[in-house]
Amino acid sequence: MAEYFDRIADRYDEWYRTKTGSYVDRIEKWLVFSMLRSKSGKALDLGCGTGNYTLELKKRGFDVVGLDASEGMLEVARKKGLECIKGDAYSLPFPEGSFDLVLSVTMFEFLHEPEKVVAEINRVLKPGGEVLIATMNGRSAWFFFKMLKSLFVETAYRYARFYTPAELEGLLRDAGFVEVESAGVIYFPSFWPFLGLAEGVDRKFHRRCKGLAAFIAVRGVKP
Repeated sequence: MAEYFDRIADRYDEWYRTKTGSYVDRIEKWLVFSMLRSKSGKALDLGCGTGNYTLELKKRGFDVVGLDASEGMLEVARKKGLECIKGDAYSLPFPEGSFDLVLSVTMFEFLHEPEKVVAEINRVLKPGGEVLIATMNGRSAWFFFKMLKSLFVETAYRYARFYTPAELEGLLRDAGFVEVESAGVIYFPSFWPFLGLAEGVDRKFHRRCKGLAAFIAVRGVKP
């Protein structure tokens, strides 16, 4: 997968400059940061890519480091003035209890053994530290159309494994995390033209209808 992301690194951020991409980025960040209890401290952006969330964490006052397996994506992130290192999510290069927060957005879709990565997250978190994992939902309209497109055009979705909210919650609970909760946003396919209506639905139903949302997030706390 690192090779695929190396190939697309230079154009990866173009998505955020489109009308739909800008909306998706905004509403996903709204969900992530509305769920987090952590407001400061040392944070790890695991699977940081081009540094989208690394930069947001830095803006919000976190002492943040990003980690990714793709050197191409990391080069883009570093040009934004971010501290980012190349590393393996299965063997994080940090001592036990290094972080107050571990955030991982749209990385778990590309893991073969997610349980091992959750165990590593648990190891590097401080007691009372917080984890939030966000992925695409395999039961959403957005997912269906993206997967259909991937049959004809190479996209990251071709290589991905998708989760449900219950599966993500199970990953955290099985690893010993407590206070586990989940939510989701984006209930319309990517070509939906009425983004104003979409935002109202996303904000109102992010907990009640999460099983149908395209973007789902689960958070937990290390005891």
